[in-house]
Amino acid sequence: MNVESIMTRKVVVKLHHLLVVGNQGLLGVISDRDLLKALSPFVGALDEHPRDLAILNKKAHQIMSREPVAVDKETSVEEAANLLLSENVSCLPVTSPEGDVEGILTWKDIFKAYLMVFS
Repeated sequence: MNVESIMTRKVVVKLHHLLVVGNQGLLGVISDRDLLKALSPFVGALDEHPRDLAILNKKAHQIMSREPVAVDKETSVEEAANLLLSENVSCLPVTSPEGDVEGILTWKDIFKAYLMVFS
């Protein structure tokens, strides 16, 4: 089984992972963890400081994970699962040889496929 058979093709609907794409293809990934690290618990609170508001003006390139780990659609699901674990990431963008985003694979996609096979 390869990644293409279980990847999510409508990447926009994934809320835990935002792919940052430019003219050169995939540039980075903003995960929910990246966003939480960049936010302040004081935004909108009585204790809010100017530095807390400055966080809201950050650009994607300032908080994204650079050099994202990506796979192509022919990558085996087993290899993808090993990459998720060894690289300690929660998603793998699926890219073409030219760097265009074709989909995204998350641990949930792998888990769903596992359940379909073994249940």
